[in-house]
Amino acid sequence: MSELKKILYADDEPDLRKIITKTLRGISGYEVKDCSDGAKALREVDEFKPDLVLLDVMMPVMTGGEALEALRKQERTADLPVIFITAKARPQDIGQLKTERRTGVVTNLSNRSSCPSRSMTSGRN
Repeated sequence: MSELKKILYADDEPDLRKIITKTLRGISGYEVKDCSDGAKALREVDEFKPDLVLLDVMMPVMTGGEALEALRKQERTADLPVIFITAKARPQDIGQLKTERRTGVVTNLSNRSSCPSRSMTSGRN
């Protein structure tokens, strides 16, 4: 895998999107493009050419799961690494999200009650 330089991040919560985008830009100087839903992320992926996509699970217009499904159907993005950022931390939800190849799950730290482990869980490659 090439060096991680560009991150595309989709989340419908503007405050959380601002915090995470600012943090990612401050860590190793990542170039970050953010958008408010999965459909916008799909439109940006060709032009921005990210090395990694971060997706919220529950968004209007197109959910993170729907965006992942669309990414996997396109040859150029079929193997693009995707990490879900979610407040849904139930084991069965995390298990379902990480069944796709090259995916991971990070529980959303803004919701402490649904984030007991506060860790990343990697999916299959």
